[in-house]
Amino acid sequence: MNIANDIRPVTYLKANTADLLKQINDTHRPVIITQNGEPRAVLQDPQSFENMRNAIGILKLLSQGEEDIKKGNVIEQNDLFSKIEKKIKKK
Repeated sequence: MNIANDIRPVTYLKANTADLLKQINDTHRPVIITQNGEPRAVLQDPQSFENMRNAIGILKLLSQGEEDIKKGNVIEQNDLFSKIEKKIKKK
């Protein structure tokens, strides 16, 4: 992927919105929108955006889990399952 092909000025966006949206949805590559030569926004298709959000969520959970392990905030698997079974039986 050559990112230089996916950088467009805001004037291009204004003049070619439909074509740019088609490109984004066809290629699933984001497009960087610039204003006065500076990056100002990123356009991305909805599915890629959702996939990215899900991936970030998973990475955040992994990071939190690693922190818990470092701090010793852990419980043995069998103990956890026993606690869950007790709560289920109470209902």
